[in-house]
Amino acid sequence: MKYKVTENIEIMELLVKLFPDSPRTRVKKMLSSGRISVNGRIVTHFATALKPGDEVESASFVNVKKGLAPFNILFEDEHFVAIDKPAGINTSSTDDSPNCSAILSDWYKDNSKGHIRVFVVHRLDKEVTGVLLFSKSEKIMEHMRNNWEITHKKYIAIVEGKPKKDQGFVESWLVEGSDQRMYSVKAGTEGAKYAKTEYKILKTLDKYTVLEVTLHTGRKNQIRVHMKDIGCPVAGDRRYGADPKYERRVRLHSAYLSFPHPVSGKKIEITSKPSRIFYEIADRDEDYK
Repeated sequence: MKYKVTENIEIMELLVKLFPDSPRTRVKKMLSSGRISVNGRIVTHFATALKPGDEVESASFVNVKKGLAPFNILFEDEHFVAIDKPAGINTSSTDDSPNCSAILSDWYKDNSKGHIRVFVVHRLDKEVTGVLLFSKSEKIMEHMRNNWEITHKKYIAIVEGKPKKDQGFVESWLVEGSDQRMYSVKAGTEGAKYAKTEYKILKTLDKYTVLEVTLHTGRKNQIRVHMKDIGCPVAGDRRYGADPKYERRVRLHSAYLSFPHPVSGKKIEITSKPSRIFYEIADRDEDYK
């Protein structure tokens, strides 16, 4: 269900209006379980402020037993499920905060009488959207992680400024600092791992540029570091050099993932397109957590 907000209102008040036949406890659970998103970003706080023009979407908790998944499913077979991850939610978490893994696991538990479990194959940062892959067995998960280098991964990134070349490669050795940030360092630095990123300009948006980015290695924060290295940090990525004037969501979207199926051998291709809001970058703070 999608709803366009027409007034200034808090999310809880709106949901009570939209689901008049549901008790407030159930409405609260819809929020806490990560089934409500605003402008493509999952929200969980009952006092989240809404304004006219905001788009609220519900993966209806009340209909979950009828088979409606909590996320848009891009691909599924007996071994895998890939979802279209929204912004504002972690892939997994060590605490009780809403996360994709826990929400999807609970849904499968409820709808398969506990017969189906899901396991995280790879991770996307909290603000990153797009293709996120899970396996339905530990064996398949381990196989995919051990052979992750043969997967083909493409992203859409909106960066500040414009690269000097319309397309090219960025190569460096990456190491994690004591501040948990990744840095490009000299070859031979202890603990550093080689990283290679390919990019191609798709179009320009005023003072920003839309890139198609292909990963040739899979290092932590690789795209974010390499875009900073060429002087074009990912929009909103203040951690890696973006303009600190405004707080914005990082504009990075997992658009394509392909791999040989470990059982059938068939080439699996999964795609996702960024939302309209992904391309809208205004000169103001964005309301997100």
